[in-house]
Amino acid sequence: MPPLAHQLVNRPVAPVSCHAWNADRTQLAMSPNSNQVLIYEYKNETFTLLHTLSEHTQCVTAIDWAPKSNCIVTCGQDRNAYVFRYDEGAKTWKPTLVILRINRAATSAKWSPQENKFAIGSGSRLVSICYFDPENDWWVSKHIKKPIRSTVLSLDWHPNNILLACGSSDFKCRVFSTYIKEAEEKPGPTTWGKKMPFGEVMGEFGTSKASGGWIHAVAFSPSGDQLAFAGHDSSVTVVDSTQENKLFRVASAFLPFRALLWVTPKSFIAGGHDYVPVLYEFTGGELVQKGSLDVPEKKAAKTLDARGMFDAMDKKGTADDASVNVKVDSVHQNAIAEFSVYVGAPGAVTSFTSVGIDGQLIIWDVKAQAASSGVQVA
Repeated sequence: MPPLAHQLVNRPVAPVSCHAWNADRTQLAMSPNSNQVLIYEYKNETFTLLHTLSEHTQCVTAIDWAPKSNCIVTCGQDRNAYVFRYDEGAKTWKPTLVILRINRAATSAKWSPQENKFAIGSGSRLVSICYFDPENDWWVSKHIKKPIRSTVLSLDWHPNNILLACGSSDFKCRVFSTYIKEAEEKPGPTTWGKKMPFGEVMGEFGTSKASGGWIHAVAFSPSGDQLAFAGHDSSVTVVDSTQENKLFRVASAFLPFRALLWVTPKSFIAGGHDYVPVLYEFTGGELVQKGSLDVPEKKAAKTLDARGMFDAMDKKGTADDASVNVKVDSVHQNAIAEFSVYVGAPGAVTSFTSVGIDGQLIIWDVKAQAASSGVQVA
């Protein structure tokens, strides 16, 4: 079964910067690299536009859709974030103000597993942990600043709703505690540590000392005991908290990755500037790159007769007709920006979606693509 591709935006330069599905995967929220959030209905493999949210004044950088509360959080380069709730009576999405208190662009947004708070990363060298203030009917925030020294690029929550992984352009991946006394019960001990006051650094990790690199993506394993992160030096690293935070690193031959997603307790996929999703397996003692899930079909070589060679030279400046094909063999025609679960749950993902700079949304079947690529999913 080949991947199912949808061209969401057809403008000449139309990257899809971010996307998120609702709980039953019947609606999709995405931003076409603009100040708007477009909400589509997905039915019979067709997208129909339902709503346009235009509260942001500059490009939207992140969207996350909470499956239980059905709330959408967005953030953008205008230094703002909004929480949208659907009004059944008015049939519209109504925004609620978020007090971020940042002076640079917001870069990433993630709901916590219990959906009682969310995290916003920014260029202000901090993470805003936001929770609802019922007295004022808005979302307030507490800041995690130290020891972040540059823009926050990626975020991911631990399953316990307290720990937060943060990747930034200071070449570091960190795990913070986000425990808020006013909003939640005291957490129990984890493999990452026992004492977890707000802002406590539970771990700090980097890419290789020789090259270094921005941390583009972070992702906790389904159990929360392992943390994967991808650096701009084309490396992928897994930190195992059950082995005293031992690091397992693989230097990839692919271009840098921008997105990570765990599909099983032992396997995750990475995607980025090489246009293809790549499968990795972590067995507890070794991190292995299994291979790409996007293998192009073999095509018969096209031979040109004398007339064809002359026409190719006249029109395209070369006798090799295939060499001027600007379309690459992969399904995505430009860098992958983001992954999202489509079918399944953390640790048991059977299908996922990817969006990219080419304006496409691709639906991937994990087992089908692995089988066609000759790799096995653990």
